[in-house]
Amino acid sequence: MAWSSAVCRSHMRRSGILVKHLEKGHVQVNRSVGANVAADPESGGNDESEKKEGCKSFYAVQQDRQEQADRSVLISCHSRTEKKFLKYLSRHGDVKKYFFYESYGMYAVVEFANRESVASLLEAATMPSVNHESTVPFKSRLLSLRNLGSADSPNQRPGQKCQPQITIPINELIKRLSREERIDQQITSLTEAYQLTEENSRLRFLVCSLLKDIAAAYFPECTIKPFGSSINGFGKLGCDLDMFLDLDGISAQKPNSGLFLEYQTKRANSERAVTQSILSVIGECVDQFGPGCVGVQKILNARCPLVRFSHQPSGFQCDLTANNRVAMKSTELLYLYGELDPRVRHLVFTVRCWARTHSITSSIPGAWITNFSLTVMVLFFLQRRNPPIIPTLDLLRDLAGPMDKSMIEGNDCTFVSDFSKIQVQTNTETLEQLLREFFEFYAVFAFNKMSINIRKGKEQNKPEVAPLHIQNPFETSLNVSKNVNATQLERFVALCQESSWLLQQSETNTPRGGSGGDTPTSWGLAALLLPSQVAGIKSRKKRRQEPASERIKSLLESLKNKNQPNKS
Repeated sequence: MAWSSAVCRSHMRRSGILVKHLEKGHVQVNRSVGANVAADPESGGNDESEKKEGCKSFYAVQQDRQEQADRSVLISCHSRTEKKFLKYLSRHGDVKKYFFYESYGMYAVVEFANRESVASLLEAATMPSVNHESTVPFKSRLLSLRNLGSADSPNQRPGQKCQPQITIPINELIKRLSREERIDQQITSLTEAYQLTEENSRLRFLVCSLLKDIAAAYFPECTIKPFGSSINGFGKLGCDLDMFLDLDGISAQKPNSGLFLEYQTKRANSERAVTQSILSVIGECVDQFGPGCVGVQKILNARCPLVRFSHQPSGFQCDLTANNRVAMKSTELLYLYGELDPRVRHLVFTVRCWARTHSITSSIPGAWITNFSLTVMVLFFLQRRNPPIIPTLDLLRDLAGPMDKSMIEGNDCTFVSDFSKIQVQTNTETLEQLLREFFEFYAVFAFNKMSINIRKGKEQNKPEVAPLHIQNPFETSLNVSKNVNATQLERFVALCQESSWLLQQSETNTPRGGSGGDTPTSWGLAALLLPSQVAGIKSRKKRRQEPASERIKSLLESLKNKNQPNKS
C-alpha cells in the first residue's frame, strides 16, 4: 500500500499580502495598504518559513495569533495622509504590520513589534472632551486619531482607494465560475472567493483581545479565544465570531505539604450557575463599558449560556460563551483535517455554498442541516473513499502522545496534534470526481437505518429514531443533527440526486463561454448553484413525484425545443 506524508497547507500568508476580504455589508478594506512595515525588501520572501508555520500544531498557531493581537491596536482614523499617520505611530515603536478597512467609518489595525510600544501609545492617548455628554472613562486599545490642525471628517479616506468587502453575491459568483475551464478550477475559485483572509483573521483575534481587556478587570489571568469557523479553516467571509472566556489558566494547584494560602471565593450550586453568573457580569460590562459593542443580549438559559452582541468597529456579530472546551476540541479537529489534504477544505466550501444556495442550511435556527453537520458529512464521505483521503478519529486517537490526552467532562477528546505522526494513503481523485461522488454517495445513503460516525469511519446502526443521525465526535451519546426533520432530509437527498445527474450531463458539464462580451452560460459547478427543480419538495409520502433525473431531462428537452427556430 502506497503512503505519502501529510500535506501541510499554510494558513499564514505572506505578511505583505494585500487585503482581499473583510466582513459583512458595512465593511470595506483598503487593498493596497496592508503592509509589513518591518519586512526586509531584499529578503525576497520567506516561503520556507511559511511552509513550516503551516505545519504548526493548532495551539501553536493560535498562540502566535493571540500574541499578534496583544501587540495590536484598533484605530478609528479620518486622516487622509497615510505617511503622517505612520510617522506619528512610529514615535512609540516599530510598526510591524498595518492595514485599513471600513466599518461604520475608517479603521486601521496596527501591530507593533512589542507590547511596550502599545503601552507607550496608550500613555499618550487622552480621554475625549465632550460638552454635552458624559463619557465612561474606560481605556481600551480601541482609539480614535484626531488632528487639531484640521477638522475631522468621517468622509475622508486614506490616500488609497477602498474597495467594498462583502461576500460576493451568488449571481456574481456564478458568472465567475462559468468563465473557468474545468470544474476543479471552479471549486478552487469558489474557495478563494469565500474563505477568510489573513487580515480578517487578525481582526478577529484583535476583537477577542479587546474583549479580554474588559474581562481581565475581574479575572486577570483569563483569555478570550475564538473558536469555530473563525479559526478551523472553513470560515466564510461574513461568518459570526464565536468566542469563549477561558478561565482554565487561573491556577488551582496546591503544595504537597506545609503552609499555604488560598483565596476566599464565592460558591454556587453548580458549574452552570457559576458560568451564568460570570457571563451576566461580563455581558453587563460589555454593554456599559465596551466601546463599539451594541445590541448586547444575555442569553443565559440556553443549553450553552452566551452573551450576544454586535461589534461595530469590526462589523462582526459576536457570541461569547465560557469554558466551552469541547467546542474548542471540535474546532481543532476540523483544523487538523483541513490541513491534511487541501481537497478537504475545497470540498467543504463547495458543498456548504451549494447547500446555502438551495436553503439546505440557514442562518436562522430551525430544522435545517447545520454547517457543522454538513462538514461532518463531507469528512465521513472522504473517510469512505478507497483509499481513504483522511483518517478516522479513532486512528488519530491511537497516534496521540501523552501530551495529547484530553478528557473533558467525562468525554474522550484525545487525538494527535503532531502532523508529522500522521500518514495518509495516496488517493489521486480530482475535486471534480469527489464532488460528483459526494452527491452520488448521499443520494443513495441509507439514512432510514444508518448513522454517520467519523470516529469509526463507517456506518453504524441508528441508536435513536431520528431522520438524520450524525454522532457527535466527542460527546458520542449526542446526535448533532437531532434538529433536522424528515422534510429537510428529503430535500437534501433529492438535491443530491439532481446534482449528481446534472454533473453527468454533457449539456451542463461542458464549458460554454459567451462570445465577445456575452455572459458565459452557466455550466459545471455554476449550474449546480442555479435554482433547483426540487426546491419546493414537501414530502415524498404526501406528494409522489417522478425521479429527479426524469424531471430534469424533460426540462432540458423543453428548453431545447423552445430555443429551436420556428420552421413555419
